[in-house]
Amino acid sequence: MPVVPSCLLKPVRNQFLALLPEREDRHPLGCHNPRIPDEAVFDRLVQVLVFGCRYERAADEHCSATTLRRRRDEWIKLGVMEDLRLLVLSAYDHMIGLELDHLIADGCITKAPAGGECAGRSPVDRGRQGLRRSQLTEAHGIPLVTEPAPANTRDHTLLPATLNAYRNLEKALGPLPKHPRLGLDAGYDYRPVRDDLAERGIDARITRRGEKTPIQADGRWVVERTNSWMNNFGKLRRRTERRKTTIEFYIALACIFVTVRHLIRRTWTHYRWDTRPRTPRIR
Repeated sequence: MPVVPSCLLKPVRNQFLALLPEREDRHPLGCHNPRIPDEAVFDRLVQVLVFGCRYERAADEHCSATTLRRRRDEWIKLGVMEDLRLLVLSAYDHMIGLELDHLIADGCITKAPAGGECAGRSPVDRGRQGLRRSQLTEAHGIPLVTEPAPANTRDHTLLPATLNAYRNLEKALGPLPKHPRLGLDAGYDYRPVRDDLAERGIDARITRRGEKTPIQADGRWVVERTNSWMNNFGKLRRRTERRKTTIEFYIALACIFVTVRHLIRRTWTHYRWDTRPRTPRIR
């Protein structure tokens, strides 16, 4: 039984395998052990993402933990997971439409007991090692940019890097709105932030510090919902990877599943296809 619904796993897996370059067998004698299929490795890496378990727990007699790590590093070097994430975003924009006129950003802190490049003293967990994710979404909560950093990094200092990565989406999504509206909470209420957003031509809607503003007032609840969706993946909820490239690999995979799930639910009322679920609710 798959760890995610088959209506999510199959299209994501098939498109991922289609992006992989063809591999040539250059062994001179042709007597080495056969290569583990990429499909089997991908399914086990999805298990690692969802459950947050060690590679040894996802491995079996057909696929070892060493194979999982080697294939993961091979795919990270190729950059296919990020290519697939951009392809999924482009497909969502083509079928439903991304509402990029209204953006929301916020940070989220999770545990990082193994330390590493993106670990720091967590201000909300008694100084233990933690990771902060700077999340940027569109109006419906589709994750556009997720920037990892140590937990002791403040939200407003990550905003410029997050917005720079958002501008890079123009290659995949086409022209972006020149003057979008950006909703932020009181953690971004600083003069340098307002000046930077003004230079970028972004209409900032920042909650004033000290004011009690309901999260529903300016639509900021959608980014909180997206953070909750991302934390449903055990590998992101309790990060055990030490390298930033590996963290970004799993973040991209989680964003793909979040986007595809939302895409199926939105298209359920707009389109018809042979494998269409009976209800828009995906379990």
